[in-house]
Amino acid sequence: MASATPATCKVVLAGTIAQGLLAEVKEGLAKLGSKPKLVGFLANGDPAAQVYAEYCEKTCNENGFEFSLRTVEKENIEQEIIDANADKSVHGIIVYYPIFPRTSGQDRYVQNLVGTEKDVEGLCHKYLFNMYQNIRFLDEQSTLKSILPCTPLAVIKVLEYLQIYNSILPYGNRLFGKTITVINRSEVVGRPLAALLANDGAKVYSVDLDGVDIFTRGQGIKAPRHAVHKQEGLELKDCLPLSDVVISGVPDPQYKVPIELVRDGAVCINFSSDRNFDTVAVKDKASIYVPAIGKVTIAVLLRNLLRLVHNGMIKEGTEKPVPKDS
Repeated sequence: MASATPATCKVVLAGTIAQGLLAEVKEGLAKLGSKPKLVGFLANGDPAAQVYAEYCEKTCNENGFEFSLRTVEKENIEQEIIDANADKSVHGIIVYYPIFPRTSGQDRYVQNLVGTEKDVEGLCHKYLFNMYQNIRFLDEQSTLKSILPCTPLAVIKVLEYLQIYNSILPYGNRLFGKTITVINRSEVVGRPLAALLANDGAKVYSVDLDGVDIFTRGQGIKAPRHAVHKQEGLELKDCLPLSDVVISGVPDPQYKVPIELVRDGAVCINFSSDRNFDTVAVKDKASIYVPAIGKVTIAVLLRNLLRLVHNGMIKEGTEKPVPKDS
């Protein structure tokens, strides 16, 4: 029987982490002096997506952004996105996935429909290419910052807040010596997250139904991209005892991370809308537990939206480039 929550386990809520990011966003918005418009497309009838969309609207309204939720039939999503791309009053577009069956590949097509200049989620080909290649800018002059996918970036911001990142070390090396397990290798969250963590110096066990891949930092001098190593025979049970951080995002209400295999003092983070950790048992093992990251994801979404607006102003010559390390 699990004991009462030990004093050594700290439960950190997403709202607490999001406060600093939203303060940064409000400061940027005040300097901008206008009200960027974010359009959300809901085409899947998923209750979790509806809740997420409603919270997007609430957060936008509370922080000085305009938000328009458009519920559309999936057959019409293509034209709706094309129209929003052409609408100069729209500054950012978010689409709530999944829309089509995973095996169809149609969601990937929809992601690439969103224009680069309006893709707040960072899921179009250009942004994913840059992320996987560890390229931070869109131009050779290093003035237009590339956009990172919202949920993976939200996890990074959570890890930074928890000081898992070592800020004394240089960029690209701040997770040196850390071993992290990511349970989920979806193209929207799990795989990009593993790549980002590896690019920052971590050894990452990427776990999914088809087995375990190991992501590590690649070789090279300038912005080396991550390397992926196929690992035959390795299972989740082999990874958990070795991991400083366990991050899970399995979209299944029945799934639970086997806490008995998690090392004492590990950091446990859940990014699924379902609770992947037993909320009592995890507190007996983890030093830090983050039960959800949704509020951080939306804060990152608004941060990305501001970045898109700034990129547009730089192109037009009405805004100076942001510092490279910001």
